[in-house]
Amino acid sequence: MFAKIRSLLTSAQDQPEVLQASIPDGQRVYAIGDIHGRLDLFEQLLTLIEADDAARGQADTQLVLLGDLIDRGPDSCGVVERAIALLQRGNVRVLAGNHEEMMLKSLDDDETLRHFLRHGGKETLFSYGLSPREYAQAKLPLLRERMNELVPAAHIEFIKAMEDQIICGDYLFVHAGIRPGVPLDQQAVSDLRWIRGEFLEYANPHSHLVVHGHTIADDPVVSHNRIGIDTGAFASGRLTALGLEGGQHWFLSAAIDRAKQAAA
Repeated sequence: MFAKIRSLLTSAQDQPEVLQASIPDGQRVYAIGDIHGRLDLFEQLLTLIEADDAARGQADTQLVLLGDLIDRGPDSCGVVERAIALLQRGNVRVLAGNHEEMMLKSLDDDETLRHFLRHGGKETLFSYGLSPREYAQAKLPLLRERMNELVPAAHIEFIKAMEDQIICGDYLFVHAGIRPGVPLDQQAVSDLRWIRGEFLEYANPHSHLVVHGHTIADDPVVSHNRIGIDTGAFASGRLTALGLEGGQHWFLSAAIDRAKQAAA
């Protein structure tokens, strides 16, 4: 049903000029953009990363998930379960996105739940076992009650433990971006998870080269002060990872051939 994984390996000279940034010697980092419930693409990209990592030789390799593991796609529960398994193996760090924030707040607040459901939370609850019929008939208080029953405590604890920012060498990993001009230790969590315009339009260098998701683009966005890798997996069928080693960067992409999928 799914087509072969497409690998997009892009050399630095094929990209716009990037601020000279590097990670410490002996380390290698792979960062994965917004998964949004696409376990199929997540599994394919993990396989691609494993092969790429092996081909590049020995290194202390770390995987960073940029947040928004859940919502919109068909298997948020499966993505969370897979991420927990990866975390237990070590060398994996996970950032919280705005969708994880909404999910946690929805457990206690009906109005947040209403917003969550409108932005992909409905599909998340289906992945945890809520039936479409039950969803159609239930009022918000009952849906919130069912959500608390259906989502395993281990998944809630995993999401609560997600990080807000990660630094590796000259790179900063966040979900959405940062508030320009604000020191990293003073950044508001709301900006790290939700910001767009003020960050995306900022033309000057930051203290670090920022790697982020949150804002969808057809292809990875590379500029002198940021690298965006959210390629809209839930809708586009394309999930992107950024690889980093020394002063080099490259991209890997797992994708579905929609023409072949339709013919299957």
